[in-house]
Amino acid sequence: MIVEMRVYHCAPTRLPALLDRFVNITLGFFEKYGIEQVGFFTTLAGPSNHTLTYMIKWESLAERETKWNAFQSDQEWITKRAATEADQPIVERIENTFLTPTAFSALR
Repeated sequence: MIVEMRVYHCAPTRLPALLDRFVNITLGFFEKYGIEQVGFFTTLAGPSNHTLTYMIKWESLAERETKWNAFQSDQEWITKRAATEADQPIVERIENTFLTPTAFSALR
């Protein structure tokens, strides 16, 4: 198992728009493509409260490549994402990290 941690750094005031997009659009595409989330988190305390951090569980990097590429190239997703940013961009930058659990991890 591999866990991908993604951190979305939003433009000021745009975190609510990103959360709305996940709830009303993105999660439906995750379901369509079999993308399994571990969890979603906003920052309570830290350098910025304009971030959304979430984790996705993958069986392998090959599975990630297949499913993520299919999701990212879905024309309906591209159209809907663009519509949410028609007036103003939502995300300024994205960081992603791939993690593997240790032998003593509760999540394996």
